[in-house]
Amino acid sequence: MNSGAMVWSVRRELWENRSIYLAPLIVAAVIALGSFAAVRHNLQPDKLATHDELVGGVLMGTTLLVAIFYCLDALYGERRDRSVLFWKSMPVSDWTAVLSKMAVPMVVLPVVTFVLAIVTQLIMLLAASACLSMKGQSAAALWNLPWLQMSSGMLYHLITVHSLYYAPIFGWLLLVSAWAKRLPFLWAFLPLAAIGVIEKIVFNTTHFATMLGSRISGGMEADPAKGGAMMMLWPSHPLEFLTRPGLWIGLAIAATCVAGAVRLRRYRDPI
Repeated sequence: MNSGAMVWSVRRELWENRSIYLAPLIVAAVIALGSFAAVRHNLQPDKLATHDELVGGVLMGTTLLVAIFYCLDALYGERRDRSVLFWKSMPVSDWTAVLSKMAVPMVVLPVVTFVLAIVTQLIMLLAASACLSMKGQSAAALWNLPWLQMSSGMLYHLITVHSLYYAPIFGWLLLVSAWAKRLPFLWAFLPLAAIGVIEKIVFNTTHFATMLGSRISGGMEADPAKGGAMMMLWPSHPLEFLTRPGLWIGLAIAATCVAGAVRLRRYRDPI
């Protein structure tokens, strides 16, 4: 695969789909502006740390929604607008075209999320420090918070959950985007819902729904020790994460979906 063509294809996706970075940028700007109003109150260091964790959570939720809608429209939009006829005339293989689209939710959006979260947290920290200084108080406690640990934890979560663990979801959405002639959103979710309903009716079990729910929630599972409450039961060590069978099964499903999307893009007619 030509790396230059791959980089060019990813840049094309960013150029054609500005919501990839505009949507999280707008959310980050709103959070930063809101922080200026919040710092007028006497924020304690533990409260500021909670607010910064909330920044990461909101941005990750935003970019996840962006990834879902992007994947559903990535290949469908080409066929709908008939721009697929133009892009197929370019010296770029179908594999490169589809993999560049897969790189957006798995690589580009996690990077955008991490950078915007760090910048927004830094703005909130500077604003809080300035507010405390004007009141004659020391901001040393704010700067002594475990910022490096918090940032590395967010980066680890983005790589493991929002990139690798969500890979089969992104692959499935791209496959539907390449196949559906209309309403890709419904075609993406109705078959999965139908499988869950059929399993419940025929076998009176909910294994598929539980598995799918855990995958969509990013590893949230019911913890019997806490009365069935939903907890993030996620390995903290990379080696433990890499040895999980669910990870590799999901990546295999993602690879199969991407291969199917490549084949459909090659032979599917414009809408």
